[in-house]
Amino acid sequence: MDLTTVFRAFNPAQAQLMRCRLEAAGFHATVAGELAALSIDGYAMGAGGIRVQVPQDEANEAREFIEADKQSQA
Repeated sequence: MDLTTVFRAFNPAQAQLMRCRLEAAGFHATVAGELAALSIDGYAMGAGGIRVQVPQDEANEAREFIEADKQSQA
């Protein structure tokens, strides 16, 4: 299964919160790079963030969900 990054966070809490929101909406989300970010200071920033990923066939819908979620919080 190919995973696609749909969201990047610079702290683990933000990444896990988005993963939970995606899962609650029916997506199969995972978090990548979280342990390295916790182990090495500055890793998350240097690596471009902690990645929230979904299967490639869910990516477009997940991005739309994230965008709608951002707009509802504004």
